[in-house]
Amino acid sequence: MEALRRNHLADVSKLYVFVDGPKGIADVQRVDQVKLLIDKLSNFQSIERHYSSINRGLATSVISGVTQVLSNHPSAIILEDDLITAPSFLKYMNACINLYADEKTVASVSGYTFPFPVLQNYAYDAYFFPRYSSWGWATWADRWRLADWQVSDFDQFMLDKQAQHEFSKGGTDLVGMLKKQMNGELDSWAIRWGYSQFKQKSYTVYPTRSKVNNIGFDEDATHTTNVFNRYKTVLDDQSDKVFSLPPVGLISDYYLNVFRKKYSKSTRIFNRMKTLIGMR
Repeated sequence: MEALRRNHLADVSKLYVFVDGPKGIADVQRVDQVKLLIDKLSNFQSIERHYSSINRGLATSVISGVTQVLSNHPSAIILEDDLITAPSFLKYMNACINLYADEKTVASVSGYTFPFPVLQNYAYDAYFFPRYSSWGWATWADRWRLADWQVSDFDQFMLDKQAQHEFSKGGTDLVGMLKKQMNGELDSWAIRWGYSQFKQKSYTVYPTRSKVNNIGFDEDATHTTNVFNRYKTVLDDQSDKVFSLPPVGLISDYYLNVFRKKYSKSTRIFNRMKTLIGMR
């Protein structure tokens, strides 16, 4: 919250806060503490607070919250509670939202990126990749409405090896995560959103320098408990910058290759080994 308050444009941004209900008695006090923090929050144009009396779970909470906001606005920026933003986060996200508003092949905007070395001869502050990101992201109402949260064609997809191959171009982990979601082993809105982007043949636009860092890799995390943090990045320290954004259709081979390598089978096995031996 403190990082977000320090953002350029925070004082002209409408903030919607959703707090899920406790899973059990042991969580009641901690949820109440979160509500007290949110009650004191200020420095935004307006704040609308939504406190659930029941536990909806991660996926349902995100889907319903984003849907509610996008029913009243053409676009939205979404943050979960374990993310730290750079001061330029809101400025970058709004620049992308405005530029790509009518570009249907851009399904979402990511505030996060891996700490890839920035190409000296690359003229832009962002790049495209065919994979979603759930760590400080944005989308538009018309694209969000296209999502099939039931994944009604899942059985057909699992019989189509070519479709699975194409989906895996965004990462070799995607098909497996979708299987786990549909088998009830995951409670993820994100993999279903990623599958929706794949079905629409669309891209996510990523910054070349990360505007978000995820600090949620600990015992309290929902999906990343005790995982080697291969996602650790460096926040952009350029606080007041006019961003140069790439035209739609400009795909950088460099960013395509280094991003895919991060989700290759060999890299995933290597990182799993690091997790098993307790490396950070």
